[in-house]
Amino acid sequence: MTLILILALVTGAILFGVGVYGALSQTNLVMIMMGVELILAGALVNLVAFWRFLHPESYSGQMFALVVMTVMAVEMAVGFGVAIARFRARGSVEMEEAGDLKG
Repeated sequence: MTLILILALVTGAILFGVGVYGALSQTNLVMIMMGVELILAGALVNLVAFWRFLHPESYSGQMFALVVMTVMAVEMAVGFGVAIARFRARGSVEMEEAGDLKG
């Protein structure tokens, strides 16, 4: 049982680390959003692993995981909407060129 928990936590940590690197090292909006999704996926894997290990009879962990997955889907929909609007207006989704979005 603990080996499965350790594997799940290591997998979640790897996803989280790759997501942080991807979100901080990229300048393209789509790649930054993919990094944020990996961060949320890593946190979700850890959440489900801890829920399964600590409270396997409770369904609250499953409901929270579904809420997190819904937030991930909404975040991607809004982010891609912003990216498409930015590309149509300026022809680029590079964040270095997005200074006009301030204020």
